[in-house]
Amino acid sequence: MKNIKCARCNEYLVLKKTVFDYMGRSFTHEVPCCPKCGKVFIPPELAMGRMAEVEEQLEDK
Repeated sequence: MKNIKCARCNEYLVLKKTVFDYMGRSFTHEVPCCPKCGKVFIPPELAMGRMAEVEEQLEDK
């Protein structure tokens, strides 16, 4: 992971297992997160990759 800082807190983000909910379903993934305010950063690869796959699978049901 690159050294990414939170725009709000100016703290370096750390990886944290995070729960995502969509259409009543949940999945977890480790994403960069601010240790101070808790905001997460969703990398484009995740948004257009795994998250898009899960979204498509759930919408097809």
